[in-house]
Amino acid sequence: MARRYLTTTDVARAVGVHPNTVRLYEEWGFLPPIPRDPRNGYRRFTPRHVAQMRLARTALQWPYPGGKEPVLALVFQAAAGDLGGALENAYHYLAQIQAARARAEAAATLLERWAQGIPTDATSRPLRIGEVAERLGLSRDVLRNWERDGLLTVPRDPGNGYRLYSAENIARLRVIRMLREAGYSAMAILRMLLQLDRGERDDPRAALDTPRPDEELLSVADQWLTTLAAQEERARSIIAQLEAMLGES
Repeated sequence: MARRYLTTTDVARAVGVHPNTVRLYEEWGFLPPIPRDPRNGYRRFTPRHVAQMRLARTALQWPYPGGKEPVLALVFQAAAGDLGGALENAYHYLAQIQAARARAEAAATLLERWAQGIPTDATSRPLRIGEVAERLGLSRDVLRNWERDGLLTVPRDPGNGYRLYSAENIARLRVIRMLREAGYSAMAILRMLLQLDRGERDDPRAALDTPRPDEELLSVADQWLTTLAAQEERARSIIAQLEAMLGES
């Protein structure tokens, strides 16, 4: 009995995409080589192509915390038949996301401690913007931008108009800097700071990760903790798919 091969439409239906997406994935090298029927030139897909298509669809979804390189590498490796190498890269990607999540959690913990009144700076005298920039490793433009964005208000010297940063201002800047370096958006930080400034200090972590009903989401970093948790689940799904493919090979 002749073997029944799958068509482009069969693969598209199995994965839930348009047939053109299957053709694009073939063109981009995301699928194993697809033999052609010598009689009519039609593509001859197999279950391996379907499994690879599902893997590529799972893996190639933005965002890519920490970078896209291991994801692309694992898709190309799996397409070339190197499933073991692809699995290694999947674990590298999982570790990459977990590292980003650990940084985000550490920054949120610092925020919570600061919100509870735990000191995070002990500057003894007000500092000018150049001194603050040097101390925190930030540019003056960044400090001015954060002020323009409403993340803090800096008092001015009544004699010359220069900004004078107090220990409280610098502590706030340390928290903002760590949150930004951990991936949180300026919008998420502003949302949280506005809540704290209103005296609502019960759960700053939730405010950091929960948009207001009237807030337009502009970035995945507006809900960074939620995003990272979802991406870790996606990385685990990639690993599970590769393990299943290895078991069937």
